[in-house]
Amino acid sequence: MPAPLGATALAGGVNFAVYSGGATAAALCLFTPEDLKADRVTEEVPLDPLMNRTGNVWHVFIEGELHNMLYGYRFDGTFAPHCGHYLDVSNVVVDPYAKAVISRGEYGVPARGNNCWPQMAGMIPLPYSTFDWEGDLPLRYPQKDLVIYEMHLRGFTKHDSSNVEHPGTFIGAVSKLDYLKELGVNCIELMPCHEFNELEYSTSSSKMNFWGYSTINFFSPMTRYTSGGIKNCGRDAINEFKTFVREAHKRGIEVILDVVFNHTAEGNENGPILSFRGVDNTTYYMLAPKGEFYNYSGCGNTFNCNHPVVRQFIVDCLRYWVTEMHVDGFRFDLASIMTRGSSLWDPVNVYGAPIEGDMITTGTPLVTPPLIDMISNDPILGGVKLIAEAWDAGGLYQVGQFPHWNVWSEWNGKYRDIVRQFIKGTDGFAGGFAECLCGSPHLYQPCHFLGGEKKLY
Repeated sequence: MPAPLGATALAGGVNFAVYSGGATAAALCLFTPEDLKADRVTEEVPLDPLMNRTGNVWHVFIEGELHNMLYGYRFDGTFAPHCGHYLDVSNVVVDPYAKAVISRGEYGVPARGNNCWPQMAGMIPLPYSTFDWEGDLPLRYPQKDLVIYEMHLRGFTKHDSSNVEHPGTFIGAVSKLDYLKELGVNCIELMPCHEFNELEYSTSSSKMNFWGYSTINFFSPMTRYTSGGIKNCGRDAINEFKTFVREAHKRGIEVILDVVFNHTAEGNENGPILSFRGVDNTTYYMLAPKGEFYNYSGCGNTFNCNHPVVRQFIVDCLRYWVTEMHVDGFRFDLASIMTRGSSLWDPVNVYGAPIEGDMITTGTPLVTPPLIDMISNDPILGGVKLIAEAWDAGGLYQVGQFPHWNVWSEWNGKYRDIVRQFIKGTDGFAGGFAECLCGSPHLYQPCHFLGGEKKLY
Protein backbone atom coordinates (compact mmCIF):
# COMPACT_ATOMS: atom_id res chain seq x y z
CA MET A 1 0.00 0.00 0.00
CA PRO A 2 1.31 3.52 -0.74
CA ALA A 3 0.11 4.84 2.62
CA PRO A 4 1.09 5.40 5.32
CA LEU A 5 4.70 6.19 4.53
CA GLY A 6 7.37 4.33 6.46
CA ALA A 7 7.45 0.74 7.69
CA THR A 8 4.10 -0.34 9.14
CA ALA A 9 3.51 -3.66 10.92
CA LEU A 10 0.24 -5.26 9.79
CA ALA A 11 -1.41 -8.61 10.18
CA GLY A 12 0.84 -11.12 8.48
CA GLY A 13 3.75 -8.86 7.65
CA VAL A 14 5.17 -5.37 7.18
CA ASN A 15 4.24 -2.73 4.60
CA PHE A 16 7.03 -0.47 3.35
CA ALA A 17 6.30 2.82 1.56
CA VAL A 18 8.66 5.63 0.62
CA TYR A 19 8.34 8.77 -1.50
CA SER A 20 10.81 9.36 -4.33
CA GLY A 21 9.63 11.41 -7.27
CA GLY A 22 12.80 11.27 -9.35
CA ALA A 23 13.79 7.60 -9.01
CA THR A 24 13.52 5.34 -12.05
CA ALA A 25 14.11 2.19 -10.00
CA ALA A 26 14.11 1.26 -6.33
CA ALA A 27 14.87 -1.68 -4.06
CA LEU A 28 14.15 -2.50 -0.42
CA CYS A 29 17.30 -3.63 1.39
CA LEU A 30 17.04 -5.83 4.48
CA PHE A 31 19.84 -6.31 7.01
CA THR A 32 20.49 -8.47 10.01
CA PRO A 33 22.35 -6.48 12.69
CA GLU A 34 25.43 -8.60 12.02
CA ASP A 35 25.36 -7.94 8.29
CA LEU A 36 24.84 -4.21 8.90
CA LYS A 37 28.05 -4.11 10.95
CA ALA A 38 29.83 -5.89 8.10
CA ASP A 39 28.38 -3.40 5.58
CA ARG A 40 26.58 -6.02 3.53
CA VAL A 41 22.93 -6.32 2.55
CA THR A 42 21.26 -9.52 3.74
CA GLU A 43 18.41 -9.50 1.23
CA GLU A 44 17.49 -7.09 -1.56
CA VAL A 45 13.94 -6.84 -2.92
CA PRO A 46 13.65 -5.05 -6.30
CA LEU A 47 10.49 -2.95 -6.61
CA ASP A 48 8.58 -3.29 -9.88
CA PRO A 49 7.71 0.21 -11.26
CA LEU A 50 4.29 -1.16 -12.33
CA MET A 51 3.39 -3.30 -9.32
CA ASN A 52 5.22 -1.47 -6.55
CA ARG A 53 4.74 2.19 -7.42
CA THR A 54 1.72 4.43 -6.97
CA GLY A 55 2.30 8.00 -8.08
CA ASN A 56 5.68 8.89 -6.60
CA VAL A 57 5.47 6.36 -3.74
CA TRP A 58 7.32 3.05 -3.92
CA HIS A 59 5.80 0.33 -1.76
CA VAL A 60 5.95 -3.40 -1.01
CA PHE A 61 4.46 -5.81 1.53
CA ILE A 62 6.79 -8.41 3.07
CA GLU A 63 5.12 -11.38 4.73
CA GLY A 64 6.21 -12.59 8.14
CA GLU A 65 7.44 -10.98 11.36
CA LEU A 66 10.78 -9.34 10.62
CA HIS A 67 11.72 -9.33 14.30
CA ASN A 68 15.48 -9.02 14.09
CA MET A 69 15.82 -7.18 10.80
CA LEU A 70 16.67 -3.63 9.68
CA TYR A 71 15.99 -1.88 6.39
CA GLY A 72 16.99 0.82 3.92
CA TYR A 73 16.50 1.65 0.25
CA ARG A 74 18.45 1.90 -2.97
CA PHE A 75 17.28 4.39 -5.60
CA ASP A 76 18.45 4.56 -9.18
CA GLY A 77 18.05 7.52 -11.49
CA THR A 78 19.88 10.70 -12.37
CA PHE A 79 23.09 11.56 -10.53
CA ALA A 80 23.80 15.13 -11.57
CA PRO A 81 24.66 17.42 -8.65
CA HIS A 82 24.74 20.43 -10.99
CA CYS A 83 21.00 19.84 -11.49
CA GLY A 84 20.34 18.92 -7.86
CA HIS A 85 20.02 15.15 -8.39
CA TYR A 86 21.84 12.63 -6.16
CA LEU A 87 20.18 9.30 -7.02
CA ASP A 88 23.00 6.79 -6.69
CA VAL A 89 22.20 3.07 -6.66
CA SER A 90 25.46 2.31 -4.83
CA ASN A 91 24.10 3.97 -1.67
CA VAL A 92 21.68 2.36 0.76
CA VAL A 93 19.84 5.29 2.33
CA VAL A 94 17.76 5.61 5.48
CA ASP A 95 13.99 5.95 5.16
CA PRO A 96 13.05 9.49 6.32
CA TYR A 97 10.11 7.84 8.17
CA ALA A 98 12.24 5.24 10.03
CA LYS A 99 11.33 5.16 13.73
CA ALA A 100 14.83 4.25 14.92
CA VAL A 101 18.18 4.45 13.15
CA ILE A 102 20.90 1.90 13.86
CA SER A 103 24.57 2.66 13.24
CA ARG A 104 27.34 2.97 15.84
CA GLY A 105 26.44 1.69 19.29
CA GLU A 106 28.76 3.62 21.63
CA TYR A 107 28.88 7.41 21.98
CA GLY A 108 32.09 8.94 20.64
CA VAL A 109 33.52 5.61 19.42
CA PRO A 110 33.94 5.07 15.65
CA ALA A 111 32.90 1.86 13.96
CA ARG A 112 35.45 -0.70 12.77
CA GLY A 113 38.19 0.72 10.59
CA ASN A 114 37.81 4.04 12.45
CA ASN A 115 34.72 4.74 10.33
CA CYS A 116 32.69 7.64 11.72
CA TRP A 117 29.95 7.24 9.09
CA PRO A 118 29.15 3.50 8.96
CA GLN A 119 26.17 2.15 7.03
CA MET A 120 22.90 3.02 8.78
CA ALA A 121 19.52 1.31 8.64
CA GLY A 122 16.03 1.72 10.05
CA MET A 123 14.21 -0.38 12.64
CA ILE A 124 11.33 -2.54 11.38
CA PRO A 125 8.38 -2.19 13.80
CA LEU A 126 6.58 -5.08 15.45
CA PRO A 127 2.79 -5.53 15.31
CA TYR A 128 2.51 -5.09 19.08
CA SER A 129 3.77 -2.62 21.68
CA THR A 130 6.07 -3.66 24.52
CA PHE A 131 5.65 -0.44 26.52
CA ASP A 132 3.20 0.26 29.36
CA TRP A 133 2.25 3.93 29.61
CA GLU A 134 0.45 3.22 32.91
CA GLY A 135 -2.43 5.50 32.00
CA ASP A 136 -0.23 8.50 31.16
CA LEU A 137 -2.12 11.61 30.03
CA PRO A 138 -0.94 15.08 28.92
CA LEU A 139 -0.64 17.68 31.67
CA ARG A 140 -1.68 20.66 29.49
CA TYR A 141 -0.33 23.45 31.70
CA PRO A 142 -1.09 27.02 30.58
CA GLN A 143 2.06 28.46 29.02
CA LYS A 144 2.04 31.38 31.45
CA ASP A 145 2.58 28.91 34.32
CA LEU A 146 5.58 27.09 32.85
CA VAL A 147 8.96 27.05 34.56
CA ILE A 148 11.14 25.59 31.81
CA TYR A 149 14.47 23.87 32.38
CA GLU A 150 16.49 23.63 29.15
CA MET A 151 18.34 20.31 29.33
CA HIS A 152 21.14 18.76 27.34
CA LEU A 153 20.20 15.15 27.98
CA ARG A 154 23.70 13.71 27.89
CA GLY A 155 25.39 16.58 29.70
CA PHE A 156 22.79 16.61 32.48
CA THR A 157 24.03 13.42 34.16
CA LYS A 158 27.26 12.47 32.35
CA HIS A 159 29.61 13.80 35.05
CA ASP A 160 30.50 11.46 37.91
CA SER A 161 29.04 13.92 40.40
CA SER A 162 25.55 13.02 39.16
CA ASN A 163 25.88 9.63 40.90
CA VAL A 164 23.47 7.89 38.55
CA GLU A 165 23.63 4.29 37.36
CA HIS A 166 23.46 5.13 33.65
CA PRO A 167 25.08 8.56 33.20
CA GLY A 168 24.33 10.53 30.06
CA THR A 169 21.12 8.65 29.26
CA PHE A 170 17.37 9.10 29.52
CA ILE A 171 17.23 6.55 32.35
CA GLY A 172 20.00 8.43 34.13
CA ALA A 173 18.00 11.64 33.87
CA VAL A 174 14.90 9.94 35.31
CA SER A 175 16.68 9.57 38.65
CA LYS A 176 17.14 13.36 38.79
CA LEU A 177 13.53 14.31 38.07
CA ASP A 178 12.68 14.64 41.77
CA TYR A 179 15.52 17.15 42.09
CA LEU A 180 14.07 19.25 39.27
CA LYS A 181 10.64 19.02 40.89
CA GLU A 182 12.12 20.41 44.12
CA LEU A 183 13.51 23.36 42.17
CA GLY A 184 9.99 24.20 40.99
CA VAL A 185 10.54 23.06 37.39
CA ASN A 186 7.34 21.92 35.67
CA CYS A 187 8.61 21.65 32.09
CA ILE A 188 11.80 20.24 30.54
CA GLU A 189 12.91 21.42 27.12
CA LEU A 190 15.18 18.74 25.71
CA MET A 191 17.90 20.01 23.41
CA PRO A 192 18.07 17.91 20.20
CA CYS A 193 17.44 14.24 20.94
CA HIS A 194 16.81 13.09 17.38
CA GLU A 195 19.39 10.76 15.86
CA PHE A 196 22.57 12.66 14.95
CA ASN A 197 26.26 11.85 14.54
CA GLU A 198 28.44 13.31 17.26
CA LEU A 199 31.51 12.31 15.20
CA GLU A 200 30.51 14.13 12.02
CA TYR A 201 33.45 16.57 12.31
CA SER A 202 36.06 13.99 13.31
CA THR A 203 37.52 13.75 9.80
CA SER A 204 38.42 17.45 9.82
CA SER A 205 39.11 18.12 13.51
CA SER A 206 39.21 16.51 16.92
CA LYS A 207 35.99 18.24 17.95
CA MET A 208 32.70 16.45 18.50
CA ASN A 209 29.19 17.68 17.81
CA PHE A 210 28.08 17.89 21.43
CA TRP A 211 24.89 19.90 20.96
CA GLY A 212 23.22 17.75 18.32
CA TYR A 213 21.78 20.42 16.01
CA SER A 214 22.51 18.25 12.97
CA THR A 215 19.67 15.80 12.53
CA ILE A 216 19.96 12.55 10.57
CA ASN A 217 16.39 11.36 11.19
CA PHE A 218 13.52 13.30 12.75
CA PHE A 219 11.45 10.32 13.92
CA SER A 220 14.24 8.54 15.79
CA PRO A 221 15.44 9.16 19.36
CA MET A 222 19.20 9.40 19.71
CA THR A 223 20.18 5.79 20.40
CA ARG A 224 23.47 6.74 22.05
CA TYR A 225 21.55 8.74 24.67
CA THR A 226 20.03 5.51 25.97
CA SER A 227 21.33 2.68 28.13
CA GLY A 228 19.83 0.20 25.66
CA GLY A 229 21.53 1.80 22.67
CA ILE A 230 21.09 -0.21 19.49
CA LYS A 231 19.97 -3.36 21.32
CA ASN A 232 16.78 -4.96 20.07
CA CYS A 233 17.14 -3.01 16.81
CA GLY A 234 16.58 0.30 18.61
CA ARG A 235 13.26 -0.62 20.21
CA ASP A 236 14.85 -0.43 23.68
CA ALA A 237 15.92 3.14 22.90
CA ILE A 238 12.34 4.10 21.99
CA ASN A 239 11.01 2.57 25.20
CA GLU A 240 13.66 4.36 27.27
CA PHE A 241 12.61 7.72 25.84
CA LYS A 242 8.98 6.86 26.61
CA THR A 243 9.98 5.95 30.17
CA PHE A 244 11.56 9.37 30.62
CA VAL A 245 8.40 11.14 29.45
CA ARG A 246 6.11 8.93 31.54
CA GLU A 247 8.14 9.44 34.71
CA ALA A 248 8.37 13.20 34.11
CA HIS A 249 4.58 13.38 33.76
CA LYS A 250 4.16 11.43 37.01
CA ARG A 251 6.02 14.24 38.74
CA GLY A 252 3.99 16.96 37.07
CA ILE A 253 6.72 17.88 34.57
CA GLU A 254 5.97 18.40 30.89
CA VAL A 255 8.49 17.52 28.15
CA ILE A 256 9.12 19.77 25.13
CA LEU A 257 11.43 18.79 22.26
CA ASP A 258 13.86 21.15 20.57
CA VAL A 259 13.36 20.25 16.88
CA VAL A 260 15.63 21.28 14.00
CA PHE A 261 13.49 21.23 10.87
CA ASN A 262 15.59 23.93 9.21
CA HIS A 263 18.45 21.71 7.95
CA THR A 264 19.91 18.20 8.22
CA ALA A 265 23.27 16.52 8.75
CA GLU A 266 23.79 16.04 5.00
CA GLY A 267 25.31 19.52 4.65
CA ASN A 268 26.08 21.15 1.31
CA GLU A 269 27.10 19.53 -1.99
CA ASN A 270 30.23 18.15 -0.29
CA GLY A 271 28.26 16.43 2.45
CA PRO A 272 27.35 12.74 2.77
CA ILE A 273 24.38 10.99 1.14
CA LEU A 274 22.54 9.52 4.12
CA SER A 275 18.79 9.81 3.64
CA PHE A 276 16.89 12.80 2.24
CA ARG A 277 19.54 13.63 -0.37
CA GLY A 278 19.60 10.09 -1.74
CA VAL A 279 15.80 9.73 -1.65
CA ASP A 280 14.80 12.94 -3.44
CA ASN A 281 17.20 15.85 -3.06
CA THR A 282 15.15 18.31 -5.14
CA THR A 283 12.11 17.77 -2.91
CA TYR A 284 13.67 17.88 0.54
CA TYR A 285 16.14 20.74 0.09
CA MET A 286 15.90 24.35 -1.03
CA LEU A 287 17.93 24.50 -4.24
CA ALA A 288 19.10 27.13 -6.70
CA PRO A 289 18.69 26.48 -10.48
CA LYS A 290 22.17 24.95 -10.84
CA GLY A 291 21.76 22.60 -7.89
CA GLU A 292 23.43 24.79 -5.28
CA PHE A 293 22.04 24.55 -1.75
CA TYR A 294 20.48 27.64 -0.23
CA ASN A 295 22.00 28.11 3.21
CA TYR A 296 19.54 30.08 5.34
CA SER A 297 20.46 27.76 8.23
CA GLY A 298 24.18 28.55 8.22
CA CYS A 299 24.81 24.79 8.20
CA GLY A 300 25.17 24.04 4.50
CA ASN A 301 21.61 23.27 3.45
CA THR A 302 18.03 24.41 4.08
CA PHE A 303 15.08 22.08 4.51
CA ASN A 304 12.45 22.78 1.85
CA CYS A 305 9.75 23.19 4.50
CA ASN A 306 6.89 24.61 2.41
CA HIS A 307 7.08 22.01 -0.34
CA PRO A 308 3.85 19.93 -0.13
CA VAL A 309 5.68 16.64 0.50
CA VAL A 310 8.06 18.12 3.06
CA ARG A 311 5.45 19.98 5.05
CA GLN A 312 3.36 16.80 5.26
CA PHE A 313 6.48 14.97 6.45
CA ILE A 314 7.00 17.54 9.22
CA VAL A 315 3.38 17.35 10.36
CA ASP A 316 3.51 13.54 10.35
CA CYS A 317 6.66 13.68 12.45
CA LEU A 318 5.18 16.08 15.01
CA ARG A 319 2.05 13.94 15.25
CA TYR A 320 4.20 10.87 15.93
CA TRP A 321 6.03 12.49 18.83
CA VAL A 322 2.73 13.62 20.36
CA THR A 323 0.69 10.46 19.86
CA GLU A 324 3.36 7.76 20.23
CA MET A 325 5.94 9.43 22.46
CA HIS A 326 3.56 11.66 24.50
CA VAL A 327 5.64 14.86 24.32
CA ASP A 328 3.88 18.09 25.27
CA GLY A 329 5.21 20.48 22.66
CA PHE A 330 8.08 21.68 20.51
CA ARG A 331 10.60 24.48 20.35
CA PHE A 332 11.46 25.05 16.67
CA ASP A 333 15.09 25.94 16.00
CA LEU A 334 15.51 28.77 13.45
CA ALA A 335 11.76 28.68 12.91
CA SER A 336 11.77 31.59 10.46
CA ILE A 337 13.08 29.17 7.82
CA MET A 338 9.70 27.45 8.02
CA THR A 339 8.08 30.65 6.74
CA ARG A 340 10.20 30.89 3.57
CA GLY A 341 8.97 30.02 0.09
CA SER A 342 10.06 26.61 -1.16
CA SER A 343 12.20 25.85 -4.20
CA LEU A 344 10.33 26.21 -7.50
CA TRP A 345 7.53 27.97 -5.66
CA ASP A 346 4.23 27.26 -7.41
CA PRO A 347 1.10 28.99 -6.06
CA VAL A 348 -1.13 26.54 -7.92
CA ASN A 349 0.58 23.63 -6.22
CA VAL A 350 0.54 25.28 -2.80
CA TYR A 351 -2.74 27.17 -2.71
CA GLY A 352 -4.72 25.40 -5.43
CA ALA A 353 -5.04 28.51 -7.59
CA PRO A 354 -2.74 31.10 -9.17
CA ILE A 355 -2.11 34.34 -7.32
CA GLU A 356 -2.37 37.44 -9.46
CA GLY A 357 0.91 39.30 -9.60
CA ASP A 358 2.72 36.58 -7.69
CA MET A 359 6.45 37.36 -7.64
CA ILE A 360 7.49 34.98 -4.88
CA THR A 361 10.93 33.42 -5.36
CA THR A 362 12.76 30.72 -3.46
CA GLY A 363 13.30 31.75 0.16
CA THR A 364 10.88 34.70 0.13
CA PRO A 365 9.22 35.16 3.57
CA LEU A 366 5.54 34.26 3.29
CA VAL A 367 2.75 36.06 5.13
CA THR A 368 0.74 32.83 5.46
CA PRO A 369 3.27 29.99 5.14
CA PRO A 370 1.47 26.71 4.36
CA LEU A 371 3.51 24.67 6.86
CA ILE A 372 2.74 26.98 9.78
CA ASP A 373 -0.91 26.97 8.71
CA MET A 374 -0.97 23.15 8.67
CA ILE A 375 0.66 22.82 12.09
CA SER A 376 -1.49 25.53 13.66
CA ASN A 377 -4.76 23.99 12.48
CA ASP A 378 -3.88 20.33 12.79
CA PRO A 379 -6.51 18.46 14.86
CA ILE A 380 -3.93 16.21 16.55
CA LEU A 381 -1.43 18.96 17.35
CA GLY A 382 -4.10 21.23 18.81
CA GLY A 383 -3.23 22.13 22.39
CA VAL A 384 0.48 21.27 22.34
CA LYS A 385 3.07 23.97 22.98
CA LEU A 386 4.46 25.51 19.79
CA ILE A 387 7.43 27.81 20.42
CA ALA A 388 9.32 29.52 17.61
CA GLU A 389 12.90 30.68 17.63
CA ALA A 390 11.73 33.47 15.34
CA TRP A 391 14.85 34.14 13.28
CA ASP A 392 17.30 32.37 10.98
CA ALA A 393 20.89 32.63 9.80
CA GLY A 394 19.81 34.32 6.56
CA GLY A 395 18.87 37.56 8.33
CA LEU A 396 15.13 36.99 8.69
CA TYR A 397 14.18 38.25 12.17
CA GLN A 398 10.53 37.81 13.15
CA VAL A 399 10.42 38.34 16.91
CA GLY A 400 7.08 40.04 17.48
CA GLN A 401 6.00 39.24 13.91
CA PHE A 402 6.06 35.44 13.58
CA PRO A 403 2.82 34.20 11.92
CA HIS A 404 1.20 32.65 14.97
CA TRP A 405 -2.48 31.84 14.29
CA ASN A 406 -3.04 32.69 17.97
CA VAL A 407 -1.37 29.42 19.03
CA TRP A 408 2.39 30.00 18.63
CA SER A 409 4.73 31.56 21.16
CA GLU A 410 8.18 33.03 20.52
CA TRP A 411 11.51 32.87 22.27
CA ASN A 412 12.13 36.58 22.83
CA GLY A 413 15.76 37.06 21.85
CA LYS A 414 15.75 40.79 22.61
CA TYR A 415 14.52 40.07 26.16
CA ARG A 416 17.33 37.54 26.65
CA ASP A 417 20.03 39.91 25.40
CA ILE A 418 18.82 42.97 27.32
CA VAL A 419 18.37 41.11 30.61
CA ARG A 420 21.85 39.61 30.26
CA GLN A 421 23.41 43.02 29.66
CA PHE A 422 21.56 44.54 32.62
CA ILE A 423 22.57 41.76 35.01
CA LYS A 424 26.19 42.09 33.85
CA GLY A 425 26.02 45.77 34.81
CA THR A 426 26.44 47.18 31.31
CA ASP A 427 25.57 50.88 31.23
CA GLY A 428 22.47 52.08 29.41
CA PHE A 429 20.22 49.05 29.79
CA ALA A 430 18.04 50.05 32.75
CA GLY A 431 15.26 51.39 30.53
CA GLY A 432 15.34 48.37 28.27
CA PHE A 433 15.24 46.08 31.30
CA ALA A 434 12.16 47.89 32.58
CA GLU A 435 10.45 47.34 29.22
CA CYS A 436 11.29 43.63 29.41
CA LEU A 437 9.64 43.37 32.82
CA CYS A 438 6.56 45.04 31.38
CA GLY A 439 6.16 42.34 28.71
CA SER A 440 8.23 43.92 25.91
CA PRO A 441 5.39 46.19 24.71
CA HIS A 442 7.62 47.52 21.91
CA LEU A 443 7.41 44.03 20.37
CA TYR A 444 4.04 42.75 21.55
CA GLN A 445 1.50 45.53 21.28
CA PRO A 446 -2.02 44.96 22.63
CA CYS A 447 -4.44 43.93 19.87
CA HIS A 448 -8.08 45.03 19.92
CA PHE A 449 -10.74 42.52 18.95
CA LEU A 450 -14.47 42.89 18.43
CA GLY A 451 -16.23 43.34 21.75
CA GLY A 452 -13.42 45.38 23.22
CA GLU A 453 -11.32 42.44 24.41
CA LYS A 454 -7.60 43.11 24.62
CA LYS A 455 -5.06 40.38 24.29
CA LEU A 456 -1.27 40.35 24.35
CA TYR A 457 0.39 37.91 22.03
